Amino acid sequence: MASEILSFYKDKTVFVTGGTGMLGKVIIEKLLRSTEVKRIYFLVRAKRGEGVEGRFEIWKKNEIFEILLKNKPRALELVTPISGDCASSDLAISDEDRRTLIAEVQVVMHGAASVRFMEPLQQALNINTRSVRLMVQLAKEMLRLEAFVHVSTAYSNCVINNTQERFYPEHLTCPVDKVLDLSHSLSGELVDRMAPALLGKYPNTYTYTKALGEQIIQKEAGDLPIGVFRPAIILSSFKEPVPGWIDGLQGLVASIYGIAYGVIHLMLVNLKVNVHIIPVDYCANVAIASAVQIAKVAKKDRKIDPPIYTYSPTQSNPITYGELINNCYKYGLDAPNTKMVWYPFSHNITCSWLFDVGVYLYHMLPGFLIDVTLRLKGQKSVMIKSYHKIHEGIKLLYPFSNKSYIMDTKNTDQMWQSMSAEDKRIFNFDMSVIDWMEYFKYVMEGIRLYLFKDLRTPESIANGRKILFKYYVLDRVMKLVLLLVFGAFVWFLFNLGFN
Repeated sequence: MASEILSFYKDKTVFVTGGTGMLGKVIIEKLLRSTEVKRIYFLVRAKRGEGVEGRFEIWKKNEIFEILLKNKPRALELVTPISGDCASSDLAISDEDRRTLIAEVQVVMHGAASVRFMEPLQQALNINTRSVRLMVQLAKEMLRLEAFVHVSTAYSNCVINNTQERFYPEHLTCPVDKVLDLSHSLSGELVDRMAPALLGKYPNTYTYTKALGEQIIQKEAGDLPIGVFRPAIILSSFKEPVPGWIDGLQGLVASIYGIAYGVIHLMLVNLKVNVHIIPVDYCANVAIASAVQIAKVAKKDRKIDPPIYTYSPTQSNPITYGELINNCYKYGLDAPNTKMVWYPFSHNITCSWLFDVGVYLYHMLPGFLIDVTLRLKGQKSVMIKSYHKIHEGIKLLYPFSNKSYIMDTKNTDQMWQSMSAEDKRIFNFDMSVIDWMEYFKYVMEGIRLYLFKDLRTPESIANGRKILFKYYVLDRVMKLVLLLVFGAFVWFLFNLGFN
């Protein structure tokens, strides 16, 4: 049976925002490798004194494109960077580039976002909310637009436990237009002071501003061929273009990395809670496929609410935090990295105040000793400062790692069922049959290769196991010493009480 998705993208011009991020890279790579797109424009902002062309040249050298370039050496010639900035009041796109986009673009993938949980509110509003309005306004001028995919998050309505594929404006403390008016008229400092009142039950500025972005789509998109894609927590690739590819340290990946590195030993997490994780390559396939569905829906009736596609593990094949951690240990200890600084282990608790107390023994005391050693060597102390950031990150994740969410994926499931066998083969995203043990083998191999930069060779694995054994012995000796010291202290207090 023919591929509807390949037919849709043939000779299409696509505009991607967030193309420098992990999901954006995979979407672009997949489009270039599997479809016959005519052109991909993607928004790039100058950063830290580095121009757009410089960033683009670095971007092209990412490992994600290696297989693509082996098969299609000139594939990246189809990609054109557009200078811009989603934090800017006008996207900072030049008039010439704007005219090009308006005249040529047929598919928009808007994935640019600040994923920092506690980004200052005004900055988060600029990137995650106002940019949605600006992109919608730009899309309304596009002469050939067929589909607009707005990438939100499955946690955009995390104030409730059971979310359906619909909009939830009732959970917002203030309509989006009023919030953006406040952001425009008030100073950033004042807006940030108002954050607790504006956020209401939302645990962070990320989920809140993403929810506001969805309200922009609902209220202002009009008759645009537009839809919302809500992915859950995005982790390493499963199959494409290579297993285990990962790009950067954020969120849950940062915690796994920290444990494997030997610096995180205490976690605030409920091991019985389901974790909503998805492979980035499967996620990209959903985004690509949803554009086709959005175009079909728009042809039938543009007066209905934009469709929403939520993507998370199925209820028939869930995974808990406990299973995730066990799988990470299983494969992480089988081929340990050579960069670890202590034996990888973590104790997991669900009590916030006990965590606040425990970090002094598990993290701050060892961190202090490491910093003292570094200073004696004439090096800069870094551990205490790093641990403060690590603890903040763990606490920010706790609202999502302490309770199970039920996420309805009816529209996404129907999309999968409606796809041809050929499309299912090329653009697979079936979470009902994913082998979690196989997947986490690739996750740990990817963290070892792409984050620790530790190539998996027989020599490296053998060296890693030697280092692991050394730190295992040291860890047991230190724990025994601490136990003896604690026992002696208790014995001293006990005798003191009887004298």
